Amino acid sequence: MLAESLEPREIHSLLEEGFGRFDVAGKRLLLIVPDGTRTAPIGQVFRALHELLHERVVALDVLVALGTHQPLSRREILARLQLDESDLAGRFAGTRLFNHCWDRPDTFSTLGVIPSEEIGRLSRGLLAVPVRVTVNKLIFDYDLIVICGPVFPHEVVGFSGGNKYLFPGISGSEIIDATHWLGALITCREVIGKKNTPVRNVIDLAAGMIELEKICICLVVGDGGLAGLFVGSPEEAWSRAADLSARIHVRYKRHAFERVLSLMPEMYKDIWTAAKGMYKLEPVVADGGELIIYAPHISQFSHTHGAIIERIGYHVRDYFVSQWDRFAGEPWGVLAHSTHLCGSGTYSGGTENPRVRVSLATGIAPERCAAVGLRYRDPAKIRPDDWRGHEDQGMLLVEHAGEILYRLKGES
Repeated sequence: MLAESLEPREIHSLLEEGFGRFDVAGKRLLLIVPDGTRTAPIGQVFRALHELLHERVVALDVLVALGTHQPLSRREILARLQLDESDLAGRFAGTRLFNHCWDRPDTFSTLGVIPSEEIGRLSRGLLAVPVRVTVNKLIFDYDLIVICGPVFPHEVVGFSGGNKYLFPGISGSEIIDATHWLGALITCREVIGKKNTPVRNVIDLAAGMIELEKICICLVVGDGGLAGLFVGSPEEAWSRAADLSARIHVRYKRHAFERVLSLMPEMYKDIWTAAKGMYKLEPVVADGGELIIYAPHISQFSHTHGAIIERIGYHVRDYFVSQWDRFAGEPWGVLAHSTHLCGSGTYSGGTENPRVRVSLATGIAPERCAAVGLRYRDPAKIRPDDWRGHEDQGMLLVEHAGEILYRLKGES
């Protein structure tokens, strides 16, 4: 059932219908949810799911899929689930809350290795390296994994959601680095908003190595609220949600823009996450045009990877590929982020030519921007209201940027 905005009773009904196809009685369930960088009514769905299942299951605990993002505080996890401490002492007593501790080696179990030949086949020859697959060993304390999260166009995998909440959501660095660098080799513009991608194929293959039952709740968030909710296997539910996301999360423009202002909401805490303001808008920036990430609240490139970013800077893909001996030892996921934010371009004869000029209007100082190859704009001198209504003059203002993909009409 789909609607512009699903009512609470409809959400409950869809969950009841979906979980009616699975035997959950007497099982221990681990619910895997995203952090606060994804817009979705996670708390509303969690409450409905708890009401539906808590008397039938032995456990219903929650693990936050961080990838390599900052851990959430207990208060932030509670807020994500729309709970408070009194809830955990009462109706939700027994529910345990976990962060994915990606920075601790003892977090992981090794599932196996994807051979280089298989990576080469899935990547269509772009990458051929063996990839060790590790995952948070907490999942093996449970009988059933329930993945719950939104689906949006995504710069690395095509569309987010589904098995992506396992890899990279609760996985180790090897597969994170391999899949993100593969996405960078293909390039963001060629991947984003595409349903069937080499990266998705690798992630689904890795997920198949987890010999636990998995159920997925895929959410599609529209302007008016929750537009779709799909329950099934991670592959089935994600596929249906991605089809809907392709319809409601892509906006088309008749022409490219010389200047684009991406207003980033405060749910993005650093450039690592706020870079989505570039990823989702690069297709509608004219050659040689400027994209400004406007986020005065941001003061760091990355709370996790900042030192590496400040050492290597932001560059087009071929800058790294042409000097691979120099950069192969760096974390490939960070290299991928660098290329995605910089966008497409060329590197030849020691000269780098990005197609788009990227500027930061943030709390990051001008000299720090220049040191990593980005332009600086003083956020105090930018008035977003001055950008409204000037699309015919080559100026585009995008509010709450980062989730809606913009394309030119005629592009697919």
